[in-house]
Amino acid sequence: MTDLSKARRAAVTALLAAGLGLALAPAAYADEPAGAPAPVPAADLAQARDAVQSPAVLDKVGHFFARKGVPPTEQLTIGAAEEAQAASAAAPQLAGDTVPVYTLDAGFVAGTPEAPVAKAEFTVSKVVAADGQAASVWTVRQGDAWRVVNIASGGDESDYAAKAATSGGGTAFHEPQVNAWYVLRDGRVLPLDDEARRSVGADGVSLAAYQKLVHQRYGDKLPGSAYDRAGKGGGYQVDAAANVAANVAAPEPALGGGGSVLPAVTAGAALGATALVGAGAVLRRRAGARRG
Repeated sequence: MTDLSKARRAAVTALLAAGLGLALAPAAYADEPAGAPAPVPAADLAQARDAVQSPAVLDKVGHFFARKGVPPTEQLTIGAAEEAQAASAAAPQLAGDTVPVYTLDAGFVAGTPEAPVAKAEFTVSKVVAADGQAASVWTVRQGDAWRVVNIASGGDESDYAAKAATSGGGTAFHEPQVNAWYVLRDGRVLPLDDEARRSVGADGVSLAAYQKLVHQRYGDKLPGSAYDRAGKGGGYQVDAAANVAANVAAPEPALGGGGSVLPAVTAGAALGATALVGAGAVLRRRAGARRG
C-alpha cells in the first residue's frame, strides 16, 4: 500500500457524518429520487462568513500559513518570533464566496423516498495568503452561532462549488469514500474530478442510477446495520462491479454513531489538530494536490 493510500485510508471521512442518528432504512429505492438538497439560507452563509472574518480567526489562519500547514504539535525549523512575523506577513484575506459543503446523504444511500442526494454538513470560506497559499476554513452552526471548527490547506470545497457554477450550474457534492466530487444537474450526476469520472464515467449517470450505485457500495454499512453493530472498520474496497467506468479501490466508510457535527476528517490527510480560538478547530494539511 502506498503512503498516499495509507493517508487516505487513515483520513477517510465518514460516509454519513456521526450524529445523523439514522436507522437502517429498507433497501427499496424511491421511485423518483428527490434530488437536490435544501439550500443553505443566505443569512446563514453571511453569519458563517462573519465568523471567519474575526481577527482572532484570521490570526490563526496566518499562523497556519506561516507553518505551511504543519500542525502546532510538530516543531518547525523557525522560532516563535519568526513564525509570528511570517503569520503577519501572510496577511490572510477571504477570497470568493462562503459556500455550503454537501456530502452524500444516508437516506439517499438507503433508498428512502424523497431523500436528497446530499445534505449540507458545514460551510467553507476560502482564505488566501500574500504568497499565494490557500486554506479552507470550515464553520458549523452550534446553537444560534456559527463557529470555526477546522482549517484545511487548499480550496477544494470552494473550487468545486465554483466549477459546478461555471460549468452549467447545479449542486456540487462530495462522496468522501472515493474522494469524488460531483455536480447534480438536470437529474444527472456529473463528474467534477478524476475520482468522480472513475466512479460514474465522463458523461455521468442518472440520479436513479447513482442511487443504485451508492446503495450497492454502502447500503449494508449504514448506521444500525449488522456491519455497524459489529464495529467493523478499515479495509473496505468498492467492488469493481460497482463502478461504472473503472475499477476503483476506496477507503473504508466509517459508519458508526456518535455526536460529532462534522465528518471526523477530510478525505486527503489529517496530519494534526489543535484548538482554534476556543472552538476546538482542527488544522489539516491535505495529502497532495488533486484537481479534476
